[in-house]
Amino acid sequence: MTAAPDSTPSRSDRLIDAAFRALLAVARALPYRIRIPVAGWIVSRIAAPIAGWTERIRENLAHVCPDLPPAEVARLVRAVPDNVGRSMIEMYSGQEFADRQRDVPLLGEGVEALAEAKRTGRPVILVTGHFGNYNAARAALVAHGYQFGGLYRPMKNPLFNAHYVDAMQRISSPLFPRGKQGMGAMLRFIKSGGMLGILLDQHMGHGAPLRFFGRTAHTATSAADLALKYDAAMIPVYGIRKPDGLGFDVVVEAPIPPSDPMTMTQAANDSLELLTRQHMDQWFWIHRRWK
Repeated sequence: MTAAPDSTPSRSDRLIDAAFRALLAVARALPYRIRIPVAGWIVSRIAAPIAGWTERIRENLAHVCPDLPPAEVARLVRAVPDNVGRSMIEMYSGQEFADRQRDVPLLGEGVEALAEAKRTGRPVILVTGHFGNYNAARAALVAHGYQFGGLYRPMKNPLFNAHYVDAMQRISSPLFPRGKQGMGAMLRFIKSGGMLGILLDQHMGHGAPLRFFGRTAHTATSAADLALKYDAAMIPVYGIRKPDGLGFDVVVEAPIPPSDPMTMTQAANDSLELLTRQHMDQWFWIHRRWK
């Protein structure tokens, strides 16, 4: 996901989108409990090696966890893309996926802070990462009566971007594309006391040189900047996949104390790192996080 999509799809764009839609149609025809693990298997066994994800996972792990046993590396090479495949088809399962999060309780020290913000109309910046399935947290929060807006990066492929945004909107809205197009609407949403979700775990060339897994990881401070400017609570939230591979725990951590953007963003990185170390197979080790 990078810049705003071009309005004219290329031949390659059309072929990729057609292939994805065909795969999606086959997956959706399966019962939900079969659909999810099948999608995980396809991505981990077929798509990941073809896309070069297998080597990228190994490279990232070698960079930040060089002492990881070879057997664990081999497990993660399979398990990480499996979680990606499951998360993808869950998002494209729309209401069926959202309905399964309806009765999921909110856990963690930040639940009361979240409720207090709702009662008082204080805006909230929810920070998370490509971990577990963040859409499970979105769906659970909506089911608990929270209006959840999201900031996203449009896909390069305009055809893919169209159904990607549609799938996200079926879980919660409003959605705001990064850049000038969505900035004004996003700021109005925050000022009105809205709850905005931001993923902080992608490399940002102009981001702050913070730490993640003991290495320099350039990270956008935008979440902390917004929290400080608009007196919003900055709260980490995660959808943690359960061992059965289908259900989730939604954890709302204690708010990050207001200080300065770099300190607050580092706290968010530390939160995600701690959780990832507990569930190594649930973070998106495919990202080029350390450039």
